[in-house]
Amino acid sequence: MAAPGGGTNPITVINDTPMGVRQWIVVVLMVMLNALDGFDVLSSAFAAPGISAEWGIERAALGVVLSAELVGMGFGSVLLGGAADKYGRKNTMLVCLLFMAAGMWAAGHANAVTPLVIFRFITGIGIGGMLAATNAVTAESTNSKWRKAAIAVYVAGYPLGAIVGGIAASEWLLDTYGWRGVFDFGAIVTAALIPVIYALVPETAAYNAGKGNAEGVNKTLAAFGKPPIHDLPALDLSASRPKVTDILSNPQLRPVTLLLAFGYMFHTITFYYILKFAVQIVADYPPEYAPSEAATVLTYANVGGFFGSALFGFVMARLGIRWPTALMLLLGSVAVASFGLGRDSLDAWQWATIITGFFTNAAISGYYAAFARGFPAYARATGTGFVLGIGRLGAAGSPLLAGTLFTVLGNSELLTVSIIMAMGSVISLVLFLMLPERDGDETVGAADLPSGTPLD
Repeated sequence: MAAPGGGTNPITVINDTPMGVRQWIVVVLMVMLNALDGFDVLSSAFAAPGISAEWGIERAALGVVLSAELVGMGFGSVLLGGAADKYGRKNTMLVCLLFMAAGMWAAGHANAVTPLVIFRFITGIGIGGMLAATNAVTAESTNSKWRKAAIAVYVAGYPLGAIVGGIAASEWLLDTYGWRGVFDFGAIVTAALIPVIYALVPETAAYNAGKGNAEGVNKTLAAFGKPPIHDLPALDLSASRPKVTDILSNPQLRPVTLLLAFGYMFHTITFYYILKFAVQIVADYPPEYAPSEAATVLTYANVGGFFGSALFGFVMARLGIRWPTALMLLLGSVAVASFGLGRDSLDAWQWATIITGFFTNAAISGYYAAFARGFPAYARATGTGFVLGIGRLGAAGSPLLAGTLFTVLGNSELLTVSIIMAMGSVISLVLFLMLPERDGDETVGAADLPSGTPLD
């Protein structure tokens, strides 16, 4: 498939040819990595009642512990998201796995709040970079027909990891090893995935093309069962390493970037309120359930989240991204607000979190599809990393805000706190509807790209 100017466009080759077995293997592994992220992020929520009981800390201080990895994720998304465009998606993922494994293991052996916060921050750096890189790999390893569904299933991996982790925590780890066992388990699984990713995931053809590496492009195409290319368009390699400032100075990409960043940020305020505080709320709510019982609600929240994310991909394939995502944001805010009504049984709490998780995770799936659509290939990891980094401000601020509200208003004001926290998704809805409906690869003209960058 020759591109204008006599070169060959490997992005078009990937887009227009059927999916091969190796491509599906890559998608499955990206789902697994996102599942690992889901477990690692929520491990502190599973451990929260045990930490609170052992060290005697209040909700405001617990909010600092719960937000530590989210702050790290913000730094990781920006710093390592850009690294994925500069040094490669695969190399970035391997470095992120090392950060995550080390941070999780150290957290499991912390003996005070301050070192625990530091170790969770280190874990978050790895998770943040991982999210930017894996989203780019999923988008760049799938064809046009399956991309939206693949991204939705990839997003569903996040709650899937929390489901597996929640079952392991509530049925085995917490009772047998205590809260420290949750972190140790995550570290072991994370380390085990490093050789798997090294062996089975090739660098993406889009990244190699952006670097003018025809040999790397052909290696990836061969792994995916595609025919080799003969040459690439001439590239200005000095211009093919985008920075965040390059994206924000681009008049076509700037409004998309800012709307995605702040829209996602406000939704994560609502999203992480349930994920980070549901276990503690249920543990404290009369009749004050045991930590292992309270932890089950987070598992159920992620069951709802898994189905919401997975099913929503097929909805987007038929109806697009814009209006279905807007509806999920609206219904998610209603579900979070109604969480504040309280429940009179553990079963009722579990159903409440299933419903909440379904809608809020479906909206996350919509945002990730918008990330992949909104940025051209040469800036996809950098743009996604910046958006995720800004979004983590909301994620990190969510437990801090909720903890402060509970401290000021009192733990009995669950409904008031829940309504306030639900407003994040309402603001996100407004910003999402302001997004232009266009594809980054198709609408950013050659004058706006680094010289020689292939267009879809």
